[in-house]
Amino acid sequence: MTTPAALRFRDLTLSYDGHPAVHHLSGEVARGALLAICGPNGGGKSTLLKAISGALRPTGGAVELLACAPRDVAYLPQASDVDRSFPIDVFDLVAMGLWRRIGWFGGVSKAQRARVTEAIAAVGLTGFEDRPVGTLSGGQMQRALFARLLVQDAPVILLDEPFNAVDERTIGELLALVRRWHEDGRTIIVVSHDFELVRRVFPQTLLLAREEIAWGDTAQALAPDNLLAARRMVEAFDREAHECERAA
Repeated sequence: MTTPAALRFRDLTLSYDGHPAVHHLSGEVARGALLAICGPNGGGKSTLLKAISGALRPTGGAVELLACAPRDVAYLPQASDVDRSFPIDVFDLVAMGLWRRIGWFGGVSKAQRARVTEAIAAVGLTGFEDRPVGTLSGGQMQRALFARLLVQDAPVILLDEPFNAVDERTIGELLALVRRWHEDGRTIIVVSHDFELVRRVFPQTLLLAREEIAWGDTAQALAPDNLLAARRMVEAFDREAHECERAA
């Protein structure tokens, strides 16, 4: 029996800051999938997540959400894209996961406050509720952002390099949450540069280098020939861009 699709890419083409990023991508992500997106730097991985989340409009084609509304997609950007200078404490950061239920200016009920507290405890940050986010370590900040995802309770979860620059213990505990979400039947798409972690945890992988190089079983997608083809594809795009700049 075929698993219904959670989302579909239909001849999707994306540009970012005026530069081509993803070209003519087509395919479906099954509902409940645990999918990694891998590829060289500059291959369009983060750009693709932005398009799925609705933060970036396609240049051509479409991203079709088939299992939920756009507001029901949870998106965790790279740590470098998170503004930690904003004056907010851990509790309020995690409580932002409630926005799709209460709106940005709605009040938080007693039951919802308890839910936020439970999420903070689930990621090992009990006692940090009043701590300004700007004082957190990288691993603590990532835990707080995962707690926000717990509160958001979305059927589709997008994570962009969620294990980057955090310690091994934190990686293990955050991976346990990812596995729990997967067991709950959520659709999870994770960008990662750590091929060994992907091979160990993710059954399906999209190898992306501006274009699809391979998509399917992780061991096959990350085969050496495919990785070489991905690197050459990005290098070819970069050469063409530099030649166009010189010609201009």
